[in-house]
Amino acid sequence: MSRVLLRGVRPYGEGEPVDVLVVDGTIAEVGAAPGTEADEVVAGGGAVLLPGFVDLHTHLREPGREDAETIRTGSAAAALGGYTTVFAMANTDPVADNAVVVEHVWRRGREVGLVDVHPVGAVTVGLGGERLAELGGMAASAAGVRVFSDDGRCVDDPLLMRRALEYTKAFGGVVAQHAEDPRLTAGAQAHEGPTAAKLGLAGWPAPAEESIVARDCLLAAHTGGSLHVCHVSTAGTADILRWWKARDAGGAVSAEVTPHHLLLTDERLATYDPVNKVNPPLRTDADAAALRQALAEGTVDCVATDHAPHADQHKDCEWSAASPGMLGLQTALGIVVRTMVRPGLLDWRGVARVMSERPARIAGLADQGRPIAAGEPANLVLVDPDDEWTVRAAELASIGSNSPYEGMRLPGRVLVTLLRGRITAHEGEVRF
Repeated sequence: MSRVLLRGVRPYGEGEPVDVLVVDGTIAEVGAAPGTEADEVVAGGGAVLLPGFVDLHTHLREPGREDAETIRTGSAAAALGGYTTVFAMANTDPVADNAVVVEHVWRRGREVGLVDVHPVGAVTVGLGGERLAELGGMAASAAGVRVFSDDGRCVDDPLLMRRALEYTKAFGGVVAQHAEDPRLTAGAQAHEGPTAAKLGLAGWPAPAEESIVARDCLLAAHTGGSLHVCHVSTAGTADILRWWKARDAGGAVSAEVTPHHLLLTDERLATYDPVNKVNPPLRTDADAAALRQALAEGTVDCVATDHAPHADQHKDCEWSAASPGMLGLQTALGIVVRTMVRPGLLDWRGVARVMSERPARIAGLADQGRPIAAGEPANLVLVDPDDEWTVRAAELASIGSNSPYEGMRLPGRVLVTLLRGRITAHEGEVRF
């Protein structure tokens, strides 16, 4: 029998500190437990206790691109960032478009054991956008895939998107769409606007995202399927989602926003530093403000990192040749605290909602994003809300070093992460 005692912690940052006793992976008691024996005692010092974070959008790169990230290093970054579950995107090599590949990813996640790694299955074969992948086979596999995405590419064929929504509805799956009409973004290098024009970069117009989101909301209603919109980046998309959810027109539509789209804007592109290149691109101040409001009010359901590590040669080059993507797992909480908590847009229950509870429900996870109460699974993260730390990419757990937050001071530090009662990260150290 394993026993871990979290002494003097504040669930959801509320009330006076209490003790939380975890026995064999389950929360046994929440209250005063001064005489309780435990295998390990963690002095909380009044820190905030939250359900472990769930990331619906992570690129772990394995198999095939282990020069940028592996399931082991990505899992370490996730645990250090307070995550207990990540969803690994399908754009690996080979593509995760069949049961063999998704089961490999799932088993490697279990072997590493730091976080629950759920593979995301590709919607189309090879991400080619021409015919559906083996959705049913991946769902029936040991990995039990429930989220499907061609992320990095849009399922732009409306008939294929309709069929995917219909097919996944049969087993409770969800299609996560990278909303980008490729006919409007060919050659695009930055958000279409004054900054791109000044820098001489081809523009990525907001309607390329917004038109696909509107279309797919209609398809979700028509089919009764479940749609999840990846990395919402424009105020217009937020408006479409707000309007659509107010209609309650059928189907299930959810959406995520990344930390970098909450904080960063296209003004950072002035230096042509490829660390700021991402897809969808960084937008304007007005877009970022609209996304923060949409997240606060629930129009956008959750935060997802779109953690996208790259080998140095794919970022240390000219802008046009650089691969899009940024690190995100270890900095996500700090960005959310900076953009949402400190300005008063979210309290700590709100953080639990957007970083744990809603993503867990979207993905159909029964054991994640649960209340902090006796009898519940002990997937937890302990956070010091007042401590600040400086981002140093070389000190992060990922193989890639492409963090846009280098040298930035971020509030909120992860003290301890527990996966089913086992401490996976403690004071910046990973416990494999």
